[in-house]
Parts: sequence; C-alpha cells; structure tokens
Amino acid sequence: MNITPRSYAKMREKAVPRSNSAVNTLTAFCTGGAICAIGQVIRSIFLRTGMETEQAGMWTSVLLIAASSVLTGAGIYQRIARHAGAGTLVPITGFSNAISSSAIEAKSEGFILGVGTKIFTIAGPVILYGSAAAAVYGLIYWLAGVIS
Repeated sequence: MNITPRSYAKMREKAVPRSNSAVNTLTAFCTGGAICAIGQVIRSIFLRTGMETEQAGMWTSVLLIAASSVLTGAGIYQRIARHAGAGTLVPITGFSNAISSSAIEAKSEGFILGVGTKIFTIAGPVILYGSAAAAVYGLIYWLAGVIS
C-alpha cells in the first residue's frame, strides 16, 4: 500500500478529534490559576500563624507537592489533568505528578530496580536541562557583570 503525504493528511484529519483551542486554553488557565490560588491561601494561612515569609513559601510548596502525590496515587490527578490539560502540568504539582506517576508504574518491578531507577524517567530531562540552562545563564550573567 503506497500512502502519499496528501492521503496520509486526509486519514489523519479523519482520525484525530478536533480540539477547541480557545476552550482548552481557558480551562488550562483557570485550572493552573486555581492551583496557584490554593497555594496562595495555604501561604496566607501560614503567614497568619506568624511563620516567616520564606518558611511559609517552603511549607506551601511541600503541601502542594504532597497533595499532588496523594492525588496521583489515588488516580484523581490524572482525571483532573484529562480535562484541565496544561493547567495541571505547569505548577509544581505537575512535576510532583510526573515523578509520582513514574514511581507508581515501576512499583511492580521492585523498589531498587523499579522505583529507584525509573522514578526520574519523566522528570530526569527536566532536571538535566534545567540545571544545564541555569549553568549557562549563570555564566552569561557572570560574564556580563565582568565585562561591564
């Protein structure tokens, strides 16, 4: 069977469901904003108890990460993400979900060879390229300060 690029494009158009970009963008924006608003409420509660700003931010992040991991383990985060799209991926909760999902999938292979080796399957490239980019940007920033 010889498939031309034009015939392939027609088959793809029939097979791929249409998405409403405006609705998807609005849903992602609102979901990501809701996650951030929840984080802000948690931070405000910590600040009202007399906690210092830096500590309040740290504990807010810890609670959001823990909640995301628990929701991932219960299968709830995936259901939210199915409808909210990128709105659940961008905040810190999305990173927690990525790591938790990898760990859950590899659980049957054992803790050392399964969870231990595969937990960073999704998050590993983010850590690698984030660290590399930080080093490059730091070098550029340092050079800009030395030159001027």
